[in-house]
Amino acid sequence: MTSVPANCLNTLCPWSGKPVQADSLTEYRGNVVGFCNTGCRDKFEQAVRQFEELLAAEEKASGA
Repeated sequence: MTSVPANCLNTLCPWSGKPVQADSLTEYRGNVVGFCNTGCRDKFEQAVRQFEELLAAEEKASGA
């Protein structure tokens, strides 16, 4: 098992509460966030992507 980088913000998966795995990391707003498996990581990335799309659409609609 490869160790989790020191710059990872968390030691426990935000979805499951299980320990973070080195093969299940992602970057969010310039920070490394860890997950217990690639499924949890992918779920997070999808949620962020959908939220950012909603925000962009709202900004476009409001003329911001």
